[in-house]
Amino acid sequence: MVSTDILQFGEGNFLRAFVDYCIQNLNEKTSFSGKVNVIQPLPSGKIEQLKKQKGKYHLYQEGVMAGKVIQEKLQINCIDQMVNPYQEFDNYLKLAENENLNFVFSNTTEAGIALEPSDIFEARPPKSFPGKLTRLLYHRFQKFDGDPLKVLHIIPCELINNNGNKLREIILELCDTWELREDFKSWIQKNYFYNTIVDRIVPGFPKKDLEFYKKDLPFDDQLIVTCEPFFFWVIEGSKDLLKIFPVDQLDNITVKVLPDIGIYRTRKVRILNGSHTTIVPVGLLHGTLTVSETLKDDFIKNFLSHTLFEEIIPSIEFDKKELEDYARSVLERFSNPFIIHQMESISLNSISKFKVRVLPSLLSYYYKTGKVPENLTFAFAALIYFYGKEVSKHPYPIKDDPQNISLFKEIWKENKIEKVVEKTLANSILWDQNLAEIDPLKDVLNQALNAIASNNKICEAYSVYLRLLS
Repeated sequence: MVSTDILQFGEGNFLRAFVDYCIQNLNEKTSFSGKVNVIQPLPSGKIEQLKKQKGKYHLYQEGVMAGKVIQEKLQINCIDQMVNPYQEFDNYLKLAENENLNFVFSNTTEAGIALEPSDIFEARPPKSFPGKLTRLLYHRFQKFDGDPLKVLHIIPCELINNNGNKLREIILELCDTWELREDFKSWIQKNYFYNTIVDRIVPGFPKKDLEFYKKDLPFDDQLIVTCEPFFFWVIEGSKDLLKIFPVDQLDNITVKVLPDIGIYRTRKVRILNGSHTTIVPVGLLHGTLTVSETLKDDFIKNFLSHTLFEEIIPSIEFDKKELEDYARSVLERFSNPFIIHQMESISLNSISKFKVRVLPSLLSYYYKTGKVPENLTFAFAALIYFYGKEVSKHPYPIKDDPQNISLFKEIWKENKIEKVVEKTLANSILWDQNLAEIDPLKDVLNQALNAIASNNKICEAYSVYLRLLS
């Protein structure tokens, strides 16, 4: 097969343990022959170290899958060129002239796919990722005189909904702002922009036990990346993509190409991300500091298991067995002894996370059954108590929008729990709706928060709360 060239915006841990790992597998196990050209999207990054290592590095998969402990090492060598557009802008544009260029992958963080009003076409390079990509696509359009056969398959991996659609919208807006040719805009529309969901935990460089990881390596690898063995990637598009990107031929990783990925987004957000957000305030108030610790603690483990199988899964309209299998894999991943995932770091922006990841399950369960889910509501109460730092006096910093921190500081000046609950639920800025209108939720949340505020240990508060509900 003719070599397929790939542009990759981002040289961080995730892309190297996800996209590059996938390309490496395709190169080794199929007729695909992919060369990855890595672009550093920010002024500072790892591109110089990657150049020193000639694009090579080692990936360690560590974890438990189906009850089996996995520790595997793989050298990644599919990277070809490495370009810093801030220092080599002409070389950056030259990448667009490649006849064999077919794919663009990216992970520039959730904030990366955003319009930067100060971006200008003449910048070398524009500040934003969409700006850089627009500039490169325009150069390709000019080089090949708008040839429709030279369009690209653009597959972003940023963790935002409809990431491909969003990226295309911003590029088209930049075309208008920069007053680029109308036929270029038409050509942009012929490029393939894919929405995606990516799912793999990547801790990155192993700071602990470094000697173990560096043992017997052929060179001094400063870019070792560790990750879990679980790998799941869903790409929204036509099966025709598989003709040029034959991921269906890989049996060791799961990549699906589907016409609609919505249910998989719901599954991941509610079960994986929702579990994280649910256990953070409960776990921290209980004294478990890492995710793996929570799966060793009987109280939190049972709490999470009940929440997943009795409340979150019943709230989702999808094949029950598939949801339960995924939930079991999530619990196994959370118990991974090789990954030290600090609960405190997951607590960042917990209010907005709760709104997106947990509240939909809570409300869906209520509207389907007519009952308020007891564990999700208890987690909601724990979150409110966690944000009342002056009252709860826990040792962990609240990491959130200053407006949210101030809001809860003001709410907790109330002397009565009922007032705290009422003001929290009624704040439509937090939840995009007035939750105080749901009387059963308000009643159960009052009981949960009263139990937490009245007991020294959250596990005791949970027992009192269940007795109150029975």
